[in-house]
Order: sequence, then C-alpha cells, then structure tokens
Amino acid sequence: MNCIWYLPADTSAGALGADGLEAVFIAELDSGDKLIRSGSRGAFWLEPLVEAEHAGRRVGFGNVDCESLREVLRLGPDHWSSHPAYLGDIDELPWFQRQSRLTFARAGAGDPLCLDAYESRQGYVALRRALQLAPEEIVDEVTRSGLRGRGGAAFPAGVKWNTVLQAQAAQKYIACNADEGDSGTFADRLLMETDPYQLIEGMTIAGLAVGANTGYIYLRSEYPRTLHVMREAIGRAEQAGYLGQGIGGTDRCFVIELRVGAGAYICGEETAMLESLEGKRGMVRSKPPLPALEGLFGLPTVVNNVLTLASVTSVLADGADAYAAHGSGRSRGTLCLQLAGNVKRGGLLEVPFGMSLREVVMEFGGGTRSGRPVRAIQVGGPLGAYLAEAQWDTPLEYEAFAAVGAMLGHGGVVVFDDTVDMADQARFAMAFCAEESCGKCTPCRIGSTRGVEVIDKIIARDNPQQNLALLEDLCDTMEHGSLCAMGGLTPHPVRSALQHFPQDFSFGKSQDLAEV
Repeated sequence: MNCIWYLPADTSAGALGADGLEAVFIAELDSGDKLIRSGSRGAFWLEPLVEAEHAGRRVGFGNVDCESLREVLRLGPDHWSSHPAYLGDIDELPWFQRQSRLTFARAGAGDPLCLDAYESRQGYVALRRALQLAPEEIVDEVTRSGLRGRGGAAFPAGVKWNTVLQAQAAQKYIACNADEGDSGTFADRLLMETDPYQLIEGMTIAGLAVGANTGYIYLRSEYPRTLHVMREAIGRAEQAGYLGQGIGGTDRCFVIELRVGAGAYICGEETAMLESLEGKRGMVRSKPPLPALEGLFGLPTVVNNVLTLASVTSVLADGADAYAAHGSGRSRGTLCLQLAGNVKRGGLLEVPFGMSLREVVMEFGGGTRSGRPVRAIQVGGPLGAYLAEAQWDTPLEYEAFAAVGAMLGHGGVVVFDDTVDMADQARFAMAFCAEESCGKCTPCRIGSTRGVEVIDKIIARDNPQQNLALLEDLCDTMEHGSLCAMGGLTPHPVRSALQHFPQDFSFGKSQDLAEV
C-alpha cells in the first residue's frame, strides 16, 4: 500500500485520544506503510485527526477512535471515502481555507522535530537572509512590517528591538515569554509542539538584530510535552549549526537555554518573569527602568512572547511589505485566535486583523457546543472584558477593541451560552486576581480580596447601591494604582459584566446601577 500516516503528538490531540491510537497503528499497520507522529493542525474539534498520504494525495479522518481507525486501515485507499470519518483533503475544508496561515503554516504538516522537513517548508530562509543584513536593517524590516507584540500589550516589536540595539552594553539578552497562563489560550504551546524550530529561528534573528548572543525561553511548568520537544529541537539545532558558535557557517553566535517556571500566573508579566529567570520569587518590578534598558540581570533585554518571535521568520523570509499587506489599520499581519469555551468548533485560527468577532465565533466556531444561544464572549484571557452581542461586530483590531473597553490580549476567545451567570464571572475575575497576585502592590493584593467580598454583598442584595459605588471606587483604585496589568486589568471583566449583564446581579439592577 505504501501510505504515510500522520497522527498528532501534541498535548491537545493527546488529551483528545490521539495517543491511544498509536497502539492500533503498531498492531495493524501494513509493513510497507509508515507512521509519523506529527503536530496538530489546531482543529481540535476534529481531533483525533488522522491523515493519510497516498499516491500524492493527503486526506484526513476526523474524530477517530480505535475501532474506526481499524476500519480505515482495513479499507484501503480505494475505499477510504466510504468511511463516515473521511474528510477528504484537509486543506480544502472551509475551516482552513478561510484562514490566512503564516505563523501556523507548517503546523501539522509533518514531524515537528525533523530539521529536513522544516527546511523543506521555508525553514531557516529568514535566518539566512538575516545573516546577510546589518542589525539596523533587520530592525528596520521588523519595524516596517508593523509587527506588534502578540503577548497582550501589542507594543511595536521594531521599536522595542531598536531600543535594545541602541543600548550600550557588553551583554544583551533575548527573553522569550512562554509562560502562557491565560485561560482559553494554547497558541504558544501549539506552536512550540508543532513547529519548534520557528521559535528557535525567530529568537536567533532577534539576537542578530540587537547584538545578543544568549536567549532564554521561560516555559510554564504545566507544559511537559512542550519541554521535551523544545529540549530536543534545541539540541538538534545546535548539532546542525543553527545554534551555538558559527551559526550558518558565519562567526556569529547565539545560544538558547530553557527555564521552567513554577506555576505562577504572574510570571507571564515580563518583569516578574525576569525576576524568576534570575532565580528570585516572581514579583513585578516598578517601571521605569524598562526591561529593554535594564532587563535580565540588569542588562538590555528584548522580552517578546512566543508568537511575536515566531512571526519574525515570516517578516524576514517574505519581506516586511508582504507581512504588512495582511491586516487593517495599525494592526498588521495575522492574528492567532484560540477559540475555546462552549463552542462547537474550537481550535487555533489564524486570520488577518479586521475580521469581526461574530464571524469568528459563529462562522468558524459554529456557535455553542451546547446548541444554546451565545450570550457572552470573553476576549483576551481572564482579564479581558465580557462582550455582549451588540459588540460582536467590532473588528478584531487593537484600537477598535480598546475603543469599546476591551482588548485582544493573547488572542484567547472564550464563549459562554445563555446559562452563564455573569455575576459569578465577575466574582471569578476578582477571585482569580486575589489568588494570582504577586502581592507587591496594595491595590492588587488587597483590592482583589475586598472586591470578592463586595461582589458577594451585591449578589446577596446587602446595601446594593452603596456596595456598587464601593465596587466602582475599588475598580478605579486597582486600575490606576496597580503596578502591572494583573491588578490594572482585573476591573475590565467586572465592569463589563455589570454594564452589559446587570440582571445577573440578583436584583432590579438596571435602576440601581443607573443610580450609582
């Protein structure tokens, strides 16, 4: 038969049953066939998604279990299309065709650790070009592309890189924030598990651009598979001459070290991450000084997240103009969204900026998994606002979301149906902050705890008008007095729940809220 079979080996696919299928392959695969543990394409609503390549064509089978896999293996290519799990050519599915994949173009294509496969799909084209450019030219290319930080702050990557480039220091660093802790997000993990060399290549380019010879990846401890993949990929890149001394046959040097966090959400904040990297307790630093000038070990440091650094390879490989041609307004390039929660077709989407949230949730997501109406959508992680239906046509752009009191953050999109209690969600936001606060500043540490108590009183209808006024005052204090985004953004989900879903706070709240 001589088929090549692809079975995803990443965390999400494994959790959905992909690992259990390997034993079936081992037992029943024809001697002339080959099994590759690939990465996932990010269509988690189809996982376990098994693909087969035969006679120059690659087709897929969705939601495969052990029994259906045995059936497919026994059918043979001529009869695959008769099986209920048969999907045909995966790339032709509308869910994929409507996307514009740049960062995740290779996801699921093959063995994530195979360097030959990476290079055959445009891998290391960007680095080879970067090695021919002066540092200023690399920074200029990134600046002209319009790439902004994908971790949440959306700060222009080129501006940050230029600040580090101009800083005078004998040692500089690249720090990759892979402490992906927002609920409903998984894009960093998926990229590292399905296309690890892209991150390695992007970090190396960043080092060439700013004059850094050392990079650190700060990985969250909850990602053990990612740790294994990245360790193996770094080792293979070193052996192949893409890391270490003499990159690509030049006299340039760049090394990457992996560091694993200890499970603190706050270490996703850049200065807390730097503290942790230095071996200290993860607590935020006051700014200024900026990490670009006094970052890791007090030296100039580029701090970018996984998707930002990975996106640099597209910018350098295809050129700044090609990257900037995607998107709209000041939001250039593509946006990686993680569609999760109560949604029918969840997974990783990569679309140009400018698409509406309604298109993403209704057309890509297919509405709720429960079949009930969508009531609220939270974008940007646990500190993002809850958006009511009147806001779902807002374009997915940084400025457009800020104009309605929301944020794109790291691109997490969590869907809730009409059974959600938004008072509970508002309380959860404060409780989450109280649990995860580093405790350094009073507005965050104390404000979140008092916030839980005040919301409990509002729900219990204990002096609701006075407590609503107190909650508003508390939110103001947290927003303007906190040292970092943890305390500063926690009021967003609370206020949005109060504003758009007042009926969930157990009293005739519309009137009470209007009186505050």
